[in-house]
Amino acid sequence: MRPDKSLVVRLVPGLLGLALLVALPPFLKSYGLYLLSYWLVFVIATMGLNLTVGHAGQKSLGHAAFFGIGAYTLAIVMKAGFSFWLGLPLAMAGCFGVGLALGFPALRVQTIYLAFATLGFNTAVWLVMRNEEWLTGGTFGINNIARPSLAGLSLDRSLPYYYFILGCTLVLGALLWKLLRSPWGKAFTALRDNPIRAESLGVNIRAYTLLSFAIGAAYAGAAGALFASLVQFIEPAPFTVGASIMMYLMVVVGGAGRFFGPVLGSAVGVLLPEWLRFAQGWYLFVFGSAVVLLMLWLPDGLLSIPERMRARRAAREASAARQASAAAIGTQP
Repeated sequence: MRPDKSLVVRLVPGLLGLALLVALPPFLKSYGLYLLSYWLVFVIATMGLNLTVGHAGQKSLGHAAFFGIGAYTLAIVMKAGFSFWLGLPLAMAGCFGVGLALGFPALRVQTIYLAFATLGFNTAVWLVMRNEEWLTGGTFGINNIARPSLAGLSLDRSLPYYYFILGCTLVLGALLWKLLRSPWGKAFTALRDNPIRAESLGVNIRAYTLLSFAIGAAYAGAAGALFASLVQFIEPAPFTVGASIMMYLMVVVGGAGRFFGPVLGSAVGVLLPEWLRFAQGWYLFVFGSAVVLLMLWLPDGLLSIPERMRARRAAREASAARQASAAAIGTQP
């Protein structure tokens, strides 16, 4: 059976990008490797948020809280003397459970009210991180978070740990790809497009709403655990409401509901500010202005550009066909 040509065309950019991510890092300095690793961590986190927001249609402004819960879970487990390989699944499982609990408000409130509920949740979690020093270290944080070993290979150095994060990103991305193409993925899409119609077709709205939060939270927990070992020190500052808003922005800029949206959106949120450092004190203003203009021009995200180009080409072709048809009618006797 011959492969679908359109699918091959869509896969080519992704394969080229993957080849660059594998071949380029050995030639980068430590800071370049750190930035790429940091970007991949946010790709994982926003993949989960994209499932909740883009595919299931739930409004969440509390994703950084799950990110922080995952990071602190790993740090506390390793501080107690246990392995990274115990802390990582515990971080994901803990965030999955908390995500289930957070999903219950979504059964009663929607749209902006749900966004406010998740924002309040993020604030409450951040206050616990900052004030409960016996558990989290408070503003002093937790340091000396070790990186793991894999099959006897130490991941302490920047390059091996980068490839480890890249591998985790690919595995979690493949699992999400499979999920979205399963009946569960179709149910999430139905829930986003029209909940009442989805329920009339037999979709369990309650179950899938809770699952959208729980699975998205588990991805954030995995990203938080990887982040903790990447920076090897955590404190409450990276897990504020502002961080949740930035993650939401990454999803929207990349293209909410599009599988590769988090890849581009995270690049805009993580890498673009670094490239704008030449502007010195103005770089945040330049970054904010660029995002505003992007949203005005591309409200459906960067990945909507090919669709907009195809739509314009189809409109021009249709207009040309109508003109040709009118000219042909006008020349008839």
